[in-house]
Amino acid sequence: MTDSIAAVIKHTAPNAHYVGGIVRSSLLKRWSGDIDLTLPKEEVKKTALALAKKLHAAVFEMDPQFGVWRLVTRREGLQIDLSAWQGNTLKEDLLRRDFTFNSLAYPATAPVQISLKKQDGKTRVLLKGLRRAQIVDYSNGMQAVRERVIRLNSPRVLAQDPLRMLRAFRCAAELKFTIDGSVLRQIKKDASLIWQSAGERIQEELVRLFNTSQAYENVVLMDKCGLLTAVFPALEPQRTCAEVYYGKGGVLTHTLNTLRRMEFLLDNLPKAFPKYAKKLAPLAQDKALFKMTALLHDLAKPSTAKVVGDRLRFFYHEERGARMAKKELEKLHYSRADMRLICAMIAEHLRPSNLASNDVITDRGAYHFFRDLGDAALPLLLLCWSDYTSYVTDAQLRRILPRSGERMMSLERAKKTANIGKTLRHLQVLSLLLKKYFEQPKKIKPTQLINGREIMQALNIKPGPQVGELLEKVADAQVDGKVVTKEDALAFLKSLPLSAPEK
Repeated sequence: MTDSIAAVIKHTAPNAHYVGGIVRSSLLKRWSGDIDLTLPKEEVKKTALALAKKLHAAVFEMDPQFGVWRLVTRREGLQIDLSAWQGNTLKEDLLRRDFTFNSLAYPATAPVQISLKKQDGKTRVLLKGLRRAQIVDYSNGMQAVRERVIRLNSPRVLAQDPLRMLRAFRCAAELKFTIDGSVLRQIKKDASLIWQSAGERIQEELVRLFNTSQAYENVVLMDKCGLLTAVFPALEPQRTCAEVYYGKGGVLTHTLNTLRRMEFLLDNLPKAFPKYAKKLAPLAQDKALFKMTALLHDLAKPSTAKVVGDRLRFFYHEERGARMAKKELEKLHYSRADMRLICAMIAEHLRPSNLASNDVITDRGAYHFFRDLGDAALPLLLLCWSDYTSYVTDAQLRRILPRSGERMMSLERAKKTANIGKTLRHLQVLSLLLKKYFEQPKKIKPTQLINGREIMQALNIKPGPQVGELLEKVADAQVDGKVVTKEDALAFLKSLPLSAPEK
């Protein structure tokens, strides 16, 4: 069927051209998610319906204003989008596009083979056998592809659709291209226009950027252009906050370093957690969610900064930061589930370091941590790893990583080795919590030995908050090893002094 798709397009849409990403990606031998075709406006509808019939595809109109129709073939799941020329000619259409490498067209009547493959449950497509002499190129897009550089078709294209500013960084990250200096200068001029774009579209570009392994370097470049804080104005106060502690760039420098460490962690789980990397891998697949959390995790530090004695403190910045992050995520139209998880991580990201302030982390302390955090507990440990390691250099991190799974060093010893010792101890705390979670599940998820109804019957008490409190005391006793059986639980409960019943 794949050989005939090109033939069907050739004979059914002779005035069409393959355009945009499918041409550029095929030149780079990269698989694309769909095929884009452009043709005269008056031909779009009838061509879409004719193609759908011959390719046995579902078809519908996506955008009446711009004349966009979408086909999805039933057997292969191949997506084909047909759009009308924006302008009176193909040349006008191509020159209105964003970047020169996206302004390439290839005639549907020219020789080409269409290859398909399944990847992550989606159909990917590649055009093979493109004849370069027949590629339509009015803006030196072929040269941009060869040089792997992103250039604008004209300085006006960013103001026409400000989302293209984010798209430049996303494309740079996905394709490993560089962004031409003239593009960066234009982005700096137009950065304030970014919120003319819909929040959903901004989120989509950020997610695609964060899902690459070049997110950090492009976010730093975004910041130099003023685009990062145009998207997230709440980050701007970080730049001058706590420079005496974090150095030039203040808290924002720390935020970006946390993002860098998160990117490293997600790409190198076996180096950070050799024993648990395989078990953590499914969790770490959502790179974009974790990187967004890293970017927003200290939003409230500037508004909570206070000097106490000779120390700079940020009281309750985690709780206030979670509320601030929620507002940012709402603007981007994040799902409720993702917002809950991100905000839970931000609100509780000091919990492991609070545990680390004790000489010994008890089973009960670990149990309460996992009980209170629920589904956010393991994700939080990844955020904390990135946060803690942002305080040490790359060389120091290489030194301490092999020791992070060792027995937790003492507080006294950690203090003697300054920042690197504190970081190592915190990493050992994370490893200890993971060990309890994966190797000692009964310690952090004790099996319920007795239910609320049995407690009420045994102690002759009425329904109310007291029943829940007693269930929790039984769970604590199980974790401490004092209660093993149901009989133990009943005996334990009967030994407790009970508050007088309400009259």
